[in-house]
Amino acid sequence: MRVKYLGVLTLLLASNLFAANVYEWQLPNWIPKPIVPQDNPMSEEKVELGRHLFYDKRLSKDESIACSSCHIQKKAFTDGQAFSRGVNKKFGVRSAMSLTNVAYLPVFTWSNPQIATLEVQSLIPLFGEHPVEMGMSGQEEILFQRLKKDKVYQKLFKRAFPDEFKEGEGALYSLSTITKALASFERTLLSFNSPYDQYKYGGNVKAIAESAKRGERLFFGERMECYHCHGGFNFTDTVSHTRLPFPEKGFHNTGLYNLDGKGAYPFNNIGIAEFTGDSSDMGKFKTPTLRNIALTAPYMHDGSIKTIKDVLKKHYAQAGFASQSPKGISPLRHELITGFYLEDQDVSDLASFLNSLTDQSFIDNPKYSNPWIKLPSKK
Repeated sequence: MRVKYLGVLTLLLASNLFAANVYEWQLPNWIPKPIVPQDNPMSEEKVELGRHLFYDKRLSKDESIACSSCHIQKKAFTDGQAFSRGVNKKFGVRSAMSLTNVAYLPVFTWSNPQIATLEVQSLIPLFGEHPVEMGMSGQEEILFQRLKKDKVYQKLFKRAFPDEFKEGEGALYSLSTITKALASFERTLLSFNSPYDQYKYGGNVKAIAESAKRGERLFFGERMECYHCHGGFNFTDTVSHTRLPFPEKGFHNTGLYNLDGKGAYPFNNIGIAEFTGDSSDMGKFKTPTLRNIALTAPYMHDGSIKTIKDVLKKHYAQAGFASQSPKGISPLRHELITGFYLEDQDVSDLASFLNSLTDQSFIDNPKYSNPWIKLPSKK
């Protein structure tokens, strides 16, 4: 019996499935592990390959942009723009979402409820045509040839995908391996060391200012209702992890637009209604995380609000930004967006609390940085 057990254990040790179980997430004890697709178990080798791909401009048609061009580490993996440009120099219609803790999301992009894995999501910037981002549609073989020729990739792909290496180049350099590696790297972009985390979970009462503590009480109070959509450890109601029986998906209309008096949004940016065909879904977009929110301006899905204080005073306090347009408050806005009164001190306190969600160790972590840049050696 012992011999049989050892034989099974040997097989497991050699398998990717076992590797997924032993991958070290390095999470604080109050955070659950993210869910990883069974066909793409985590490994350090895949993560390292994905990191190189993430920062490689050769993944775009004219070799002018990389994933990192729209997802900059110092900006919590956003780009500081209302709209990002593709290789054709044309702007899209939505802002680049933060990749902070993207491993805990059950759906991806601002408004497509059908994209359920990072592996599938990565195909959109690579090959999407509406809008064009990296412009690789129809250029797959060119992409594979670029990667094959690079000596760094020759080593990284072999290490990350040993089974595919045995099958030959066709299996090793493929959309499957590229997207799996990118997804593996993105799942490591974890941010749980903000001053607020140190205060709330680390027991450091001095980690945040008194104004942030007042802002916390406002944020989690019934007067403003913020926490209903921005709750939980990732400050969003869109979440999935190993302790949840099923994923939670939050898509809401915040009353940003009301173009016709009936709640209409701009025709090219109507939220999940584009996919569901349900008029009641007009203007519903995914709830973003508030972690590192101070770094991700401008705000909303289209970058139409410039500062955190404007989001608070001119949007949510007014029952939606549309309240300031000739058509008035949107009838399609979420039922909890009813408006509230804010003193200037309240706004400052709330902003202080939101600023306390900035994780400096996340944006400075060398494991998330560009591996193609050779740092000067220390003498």
